[in-house]
Amino acid sequence: MEELTKKQFKFQGKTIEELKILEVREFAKLMRSRQRRSALRNFQKIEDFVSRARKKIEKGKQVKTHYRDLIVVPSMVGMRIQIYNGNKFVPIEIIGEMLGHTFGEFAPTRARIQHSKSGVGATKGSKSKAKK
Repeated sequence: MEELTKKQFKFQGKTIEELKILEVREFAKLMRSRQRRSALRNFQKIEDFVSRARKKIEKGKQVKTHYRDLIVVPSMVGMRIQIYNGNKFVPIEIIGEMLGHTFGEFAPTRARIQHSKSGVGATKGSKSKAKK
């Protein structure tokens, strides 16, 4: 029988090791147009964030950020960061599948609604039931 091997992640036909060698502007050429435009406009901001995050990780500190518009690049893969969602910091570990997406996509600003039974007076039928 064939051996079951885990499929190696690739982005545009390149492995993570090959992508980590690339600079932000070179990696941007592999992304879709919207993400490419954002990465090319903010490449300095992305590079500054990565260098500051690496220094904090080396010191053993947590990396917290309010940047929700930064594009995930290969040099961030493996980092554990906390992204602010307007209320609290959401812890996230960056993996290969996140490449090309923004930080904000992984820290939702709105909680999921959990509906329950309607209370007394919420519907016309429930008022008549409460009077009896």
